[in-house]
Amino acid sequence: MDKPKVVLGVSGGIAAYKACELLRRLTESGHDVRVVPTASALNFVGEATWSALSGNPVSAEVWETVHEVPHVRIGQTADLVVVAPATADMLAKAAHGLADDLLTNTLLTARCPVVFAPAMHTEMWEHPATQENVATLRRRGALVIEPAVGRLTGVDTGKGRLPDPGEIFEVCRHVLARGTVSAEPDLSGRHVVISAGGTREPLDPVRFLGNRSSGKQGYALARTAVARGARVTLVAANTGLPDPAGVDVVPVGTAVQLREAVLKAAADADAVVMAAAVADFRPARYATGKIKKKEGLEPEPVGLVRNPDVLAEISVDRARPGQVVVGFAAETDDVLANGRAKLARKGCDLLVVNEVGERKTFGSEENEAVVLGADGTEEAVPYGPKETLANVVWDLVSRRFR
Repeated sequence: MDKPKVVLGVSGGIAAYKACELLRRLTESGHDVRVVPTASALNFVGEATWSALSGNPVSAEVWETVHEVPHVRIGQTADLVVVAPATADMLAKAAHGLADDLLTNTLLTARCPVVFAPAMHTEMWEHPATQENVATLRRRGALVIEPAVGRLTGVDTGKGRLPDPGEIFEVCRHVLARGTVSAEPDLSGRHVVISAGGTREPLDPVRFLGNRSSGKQGYALARTAVARGARVTLVAANTGLPDPAGVDVVPVGTAVQLREAVLKAAADADAVVMAAAVADFRPARYATGKIKKKEGLEPEPVGLVRNPDVLAEISVDRARPGQVVVGFAAETDDVLANGRAKLARKGCDLLVVNEVGERKTFGSEENEAVVLGADGTEEAVPYGPKETLANVVWDLVSRRFR
């Protein structure tokens, strides 16, 4: 079978060197990659590097190998075009249809999905001109990933950092897997809030009550939502996982902190997906010093109090009309019966029910579940990658939007 053809566009920013890692991941995973840098990009990383890493010829000009008509053929034959980094200048040229080099010509002729990974200083990203260009590209169906927050060139820090190349690769992989091109991705313009991980309720400064949730299902939901065009807020409880590209990550520790973060983010959200394992109880008393083991004495019982029921709260009191709420139910027995009862009790629109245990689901890369709908529907998702379940959830949410 032919390898998927990917065009990696590189524009002239200091983050161009990070695109080498993205190129490596694409080639090692079986993609045929053609690097198309701008002339400015070649000031940061030379032609020989791109050619050696990709195994393909590299040019920034339309005047080389003219008999092959590269300014048309490269875009026409691509399965995906990803521009990383995408500077403010490149976003402006793409939005206005300029074609003054090989990369901008390729963008005009491409009829495949196009992904932009911006990288620039915060002021440039936030400038109204850049934001209008981004909105134009998204409206036309391009996927423009939100830049990361962190260290920029020099001593500056803020939003505008190129997302981690490994996470950009994940976005590209998800986009290629869907293999569809539409006027706009189905979640474009939507804000979705996702909770992930497991809350921890402190007993003393060194101990806590927690659970086995890794957060991988919530992160799969976040990555697939980005690949489908959504603006994503991820409320992450004790995961230790790298931030997905294009996602606003809000770290939390306890159930009370998670509730506060979810309610704040949900105020303007179109959908809220509660994939986190939120502790039902917390210790009634927090010991300010480490609880000591006393020789010959049994430990005092740990009293518990209920935590707020975040899923029920946001299901009953929707922040905006038409907001879709999705819950998760981790069950160990009578899975579907308990799931149906929980769906009725919580009042959410969809409930993802799965069986869990010490060696089931938690920490795994795979999952299987049944998605129950408040309208009586049931959709079984067979055992497979967690991103497969994530896409089924977004399919069902997208239908409810329509």
